[in-house]
Amino acid sequence: MRIENFRKETKDNLVRITATMIWEDRDRPSEDLYYETTAEYGDDLFCNPNTFLLAGTLPAMRYGEKRITLDAPICPELKDGLTTIMHYLINWHGGDRRVIPIEAPLQSKSMFPAKPFRAGCLFSGGIDALALLRDNHLNFAPEHPRYIKDGILVYGVLNGEDEFDPSFHNVINAISKMAQDAGINLIQVNTNTNAHLRDLDPDYRFWRFEYLGSFLAAVAHAFAPRLTTVSIGSTYDIAHLEPWGSHPLIDPLYSNTDLQIRHENAALSRLEKTKLVGEWDVALKHLRVCNEKESYSEGNYNCGKCEKCVCTMTALVALGILEQTATFRETDVSKKLLLDTCYLTHAYQEYCYRELIEPLRKIGRDDLVEAVQHVIIRYHEKDFKGLIKRLDRAFFNGNLLSYVRAKKSSVKN
Repeated sequence: MRIENFRKETKDNLVRITATMIWEDRDRPSEDLYYETTAEYGDDLFCNPNTFLLAGTLPAMRYGEKRITLDAPICPELKDGLTTIMHYLINWHGGDRRVIPIEAPLQSKSMFPAKPFRAGCLFSGGIDALALLRDNHLNFAPEHPRYIKDGILVYGVLNGEDEFDPSFHNVINAISKMAQDAGINLIQVNTNTNAHLRDLDPDYRFWRFEYLGSFLAAVAHAFAPRLTTVSIGSTYDIAHLEPWGSHPLIDPLYSNTDLQIRHENAALSRLEKTKLVGEWDVALKHLRVCNEKESYSEGNYNCGKCEKCVCTMTALVALGILEQTATFRETDVSKKLLLDTCYLTHAYQEYCYRELIEPLRKIGRDDLVEAVQHVIIRYHEKDFKGLIKRLDRAFFNGNLLSYVRAKKSSVKN
């Protein structure tokens, strides 16, 4: 894979950096990858070869390229970090992956040696990001170098999620209000660096298990003239770590001489993060945990029906604050909703539900305790539905239940 033709352009109120990605060993057309922000932060958006190196290396390795080469200087520290990360991913995932050489001139010194300390974070408006920001502002004084002053909102990850998507504008408005309340600048970034992989990664497995941290770090490096540290909120807590695209072992390796990448809050469980967010009134008014963008509208950013929504709603019930969370129309969770919606797929999900049992029991919600326990049992496939699920995977590659659910949905509609 070759990355070349680096350029920066301004059009109307938008500033864009672009580079051309040329596949060498896979039959795919060349593609222009871009990162775009508003003119307000245009001077801080840098056409950074390290950004495009981060965008291209792991896709090149995963999808069969024999090398990645750039015709612009890259940081040797980042080159070394990416090589180590490739070894981690091969160890974690196996398959036909192999470490590919990174071929490019090497920078001999820092590009921005005199810039002042300034901390930022990736800011999606979800539980992990909100907990990260609140925890940071509770523990660092505003004059401290680690006090977060900028939040980066990235869109262009989900299908149809771009600057022309009116539903996502509602989310931007909500996140802007949270950023304003927290006293941070909201830097909006639109990019196509995951969109070009969707035909190769339709179920987002590569995105989730390998590419997530690299994708976010690439965005951060695009603002290297402005920032010295950028934090990514953890998904898993330390006790339940497993291979994932954003991980405390690999995220810091996306750092270079000019910008440090931090993986934050792995010491907190999902319920502890939710409790932290629950103490922030403005966050509860604008909380978004859902990826079903069709449900986004003014004041409503969650469908209330998917597993992610229902799990979060149950946690909010356990904490006694669901009724205060304006972006969920529901004010309670029923046993039926939990049982009908929540089918677990991995061990961390199980833990997120298991830690709800005791607080639900303390508030007398034995109905939800029973539902959570049943969901966990079903995950371990000890009931009839679990048996069907196992047979579906064995003989139909997991497609039978998806087909049945889709048919039920079409009948209802």
